[in-house]
Amino acid sequence: MYVLGIETSCDETGVAIYHSERGLINHLLHSQVEMHSEYGGVVPELASRDHIRKLVPLIKQSLQESQLNGADIKGIAYTAGPGLMGALLVGAATARSLAWAWQIPAIAVHHMEGHLLAPMLEGNPPEFPFVALLISGGHTLLVKVEGIGLYRLLGESLDDAAGEAFDKTAKMLGLGYPGGPKLAALAEHGEPRIKFPRPMTDRPGLDFSFSGLKTFALNTINALELNPNKTAQDRANIAAAFQQAVAETLSIKCKRALQQTGLKRLVVAGGVSANKQIRSSLTEMTAKEHAQLYFPRLEFCTDNGAMIAYAGCQRLMAGQQQGLEIFARPRWPISELY
Repeated sequence: MYVLGIETSCDETGVAIYHSERGLINHLLHSQVEMHSEYGGVVPELASRDHIRKLVPLIKQSLQESQLNGADIKGIAYTAGPGLMGALLVGAATARSLAWAWQIPAIAVHHMEGHLLAPMLEGNPPEFPFVALLISGGHTLLVKVEGIGLYRLLGESLDDAAGEAFDKTAKMLGLGYPGGPKLAALAEHGEPRIKFPRPMTDRPGLDFSFSGLKTFALNTINALELNPNKTAQDRANIAAAFQQAVAETLSIKCKRALQQTGLKRLVVAGGVSANKQIRSSLTEMTAKEHAQLYFPRLEFCTDNGAMIAYAGCQRLMAGQQQGLEIFARPRWPISELY
């Protein structure tokens, strides 16, 4: 069956078509980064309006490039949350309207489930069960995954997510939007000479906290500004030290999760999983633990319609159905997903 996937949770409009046997047929993505960069971050109202302008043309383009029409689509999957309410409603209303017009089912998909299952789009997908680390601008989660819909939350961020800490630290350093990639680029020219803390690694548990790390970065940057001999290299060194601290913190927690669950497969997904330092740190850790490590390709690390189409297809094939209501939840814990 062909499933149309729609992603509009934040600042990227994603559309994809997935076939239950042939795999991914087509995927398109429109990014709003250039539009929001003027404001230093995502403006929710502007994001919603841009989704309205871009979504239907992208759906038409995807169908045309796939040489399909509405009659070929047998299901629609859309991101229902978590995310920006206005942006979510654009995708949800469009999906429900098309499903009603084409007389096919539509299924609401959890955004983080989409990220969690993104590695399944690769040629060598992980087998169940596995531990998943989901790291994005708004979420940092460790989840035990036993199958589609069988998720047990192991740990989560108690305050700032890893991606949020990246963005805020980048802003402190005077970098533009999006902050995370710009901080990573600056860090490549620096040396982690400053010892940043590895938060919550000196105590048991799998929860995360990055607000203290962000405060440490702020104090370090403020001290640098008072130094009359400061150089551009100092800023790069701070970026490198911050990035290394985040990468090692994530690696320590993932190692604990693998040891506590006894599993030997780790899936890492979400926008922050594209970070080279984080990938390198987790690769080194899993090699020492004799565990297998899985990442989605870079284009599927950030928000995209392909992961939503895949997740929705699996749920539709399992017989899950929903009514005609437009469903959107800006806050939606993955622990409530079945």
